Amino acid sequence: MDRPTGTLDQFEVREPIKQTIPFVFNSPHSGRHYPPQFLADSNLDALAIRRSADHYVDDIFADAPEHGAPLLVAHFPRAYLDVNREPYELDPRMFDGPLPPYVNIGSMRVAGGLGTIPRIVAENMEIYRRRLPVAEAMLRIETIYKPYHACLRRLIAGTHARFGLCVLIDCHSMPGNIRLSGSDVRPDFIIGDRYGTSASAELSRAALHILDGMGFAAVRNKPYAGGFITEHYGRPVRGLHALQIEINRALYVDEMTLEKKPEFPVIAAALSTFMHQMAVFMADFSGSTSASSTALAAE
Repeated sequence: MDRPTGTLDQFEVREPIKQTIPFVFNSPHSGRHYPPQFLADSNLDALAIRRSADHYVDDIFADAPEHGAPLLVAHFPRAYLDVNREPYELDPRMFDGPLPPYVNIGSMRVAGGLGTIPRIVAENMEIYRRRLPVAEAMLRIETIYKPYHACLRRLIAGTHARFGLCVLIDCHSMPGNIRLSGSDVRPDFIIGDRYGTSASAELSRAALHILDGMGFAAVRNKPYAGGFITEHYGRPVRGLHALQIEINRALYVDEMTLEKKPEFPVIAAALSTFMHQMAVFMADFSGSTSASSTALAAE
């Protein structure tokens, strides 16, 4: 069984010297540490197994601490464990033995092969050459998934306590061939707010306005409205806002080799500007919301 080497090796929080803005940035799918036994158990080669990762998103948002916000970074790969799922979204066809009765085996994500322990990476490429022991899934969930979310909750709660509100930015990338339904438009960015339920409309509009102002094509919620993290942590009436940002990875990654393009520093600099401008917006926005959010949280 492929035992993780320890929680501290699986993810890290990159802290600012002092948190000065009510933001938490999270990069859950950019991990690049592939356990040797996981690779040995896989049908896929070292390049193919990386196809569903959010390549270098942690590097793109690396300036978050300089702007005064923590950045939570996963080191484990999405193909190994997906923390943007419920804790127990598992496909029984993947495992040797019965799953516990509390497992969600019927979600659309499980049906699509993208549960907490994924069955496939992009383009329906099967990851495993064998069925996994049920104990292996539970080990990954207990030793990585749960500590990861416990850490994320602490960051959000601490930010909310300090500022009276918190904005979680869940950072992802998307394939370069994504088009808007019924058109040939390929967005550069998609801002997801679970159709207005995970963050205030003003916050979503501000994010779109900032990206549009930098010359990017930015849209809201389609085709990505946000996953488990955005839905689970976004409670706008309590001053807890969660936005998912999807970056078109063709802007900065060669999608054949998965190496950074020469344009990578330009995109990273643009996202640094985005973080700064979002913080400026929140300085004005929080004045009209933090008092009421704190009162609601205290009820």
